[in-house]
Amino acid sequence: MNIKSLLLGSAAGLAAVTGARAADAITVAEPEPAEYVKICDVYGAGYFYIPGTETCLRIGGYVRWDASAGQEGSFNERRAVDHEDGSINDTWHKKARLSLRTWTGQETELGTLKTYTETKFNYSDGSNSSSLNFAWIQLGGLRVGKDESAFDTFIGYAGDVINDSLVPYGDFDTNVVQYYFDAGNGFSAVVSLEEGSGVVGTIDSYVPHVVGGVKYTQGWGAITGVVAYDSNYEEVAGKVRLDVTATEALSLFIMAGYGTDDNLNDPTYAIPAGDRGFYKQWGGNWAIWGGGTYTVNEKTAFNLQVSYDEAKEFGLAANVAYKIVPGLTITAEVDWAHNDHDSNGYNWTGIPAGKSNAVGGILRFQRSF
Repeated sequence: MNIKSLLLGSAAGLAAVTGARAADAITVAEPEPAEYVKICDVYGAGYFYIPGTETCLRIGGYVRWDASAGQEGSFNERRAVDHEDGSINDTWHKKARLSLRTWTGQETELGTLKTYTETKFNYSDGSNSSSLNFAWIQLGGLRVGKDESAFDTFIGYAGDVINDSLVPYGDFDTNVVQYYFDAGNGFSAVVSLEEGSGVVGTIDSYVPHVVGGVKYTQGWGAITGVVAYDSNYEEVAGKVRLDVTATEALSLFIMAGYGTDDNLNDPTYAIPAGDRGFYKQWGGNWAIWGGGTYTVNEKTAFNLQVSYDEAKEFGLAANVAYKIVPGLTITAEVDWAHNDHDSNGYNWTGIPAGKSNAVGGILRFQRSF
């Protein structure tokens, strides 16, 4: 009996110890979280070090949805066949887009090594598409890869309206070999060798298109000029621009372009044939663009652009952009395109010669990150 009691007591003791240990295991504090990503603030907000390297990476982009309606020339007039009687109806033009962007930066003995990429995925009126818009490498001032023409990027786009090319100011997509120079006192310059794109724009020999530009920037604004040589047609185009920061709330710009067109007579370029190349895309020899942005408050901005060229093509675009919350902006825009062409065919914005006006509107939701 004593042996049995001893065994039972021992078993109870072991169970108590085991239970205590189990209870102790549950109450052990969790380890402190490890810092797996190290912030890199050398190149601005959003960068972090790729683990195990000295390369800083930033990932960003936006998700966008557009709904637009209007006539030809403003928003690629959308038509649909009536399901009941087979007639042609006007309808909404809708487009969703995901833009993915990456930036990298690393300091080397030859200067800063950078890359930038942007890939766009679109779903528009039932069709999918994608495009590689940027993919370039830059070491110091030397840049190579897929970019947009320095004829547009160095001098700046034509305002903060959605449809800024009702009167076009140059083509965009191209492979480039560029060199940027920054004196550090407000003066900068660029030289760009470009391939161009499209039927008219892509070079037809070993001779590249050439773009050169200079800029002077100060607190009041900037003065910029660019000149481009179209090697396909041996034509020259140029633009000059003045940006002015009038007040803390108001910024203004005016830009003028002039281009030669003696040899621009490519019969495959039919809208219209004979007066537009890769750089001088406006009608006639000269064109002008102007406008600005007025910041109403921290959430609301008003943007305006007016444009006109020698071919009597006129564009007016105005919008209000409202930041609902940080990172989410809704923009409502109205556009008017007009021409006085007497010849048959179409002008650059797609308006038939017999129809002198086109009006459209667009509503855009954009979540940027």
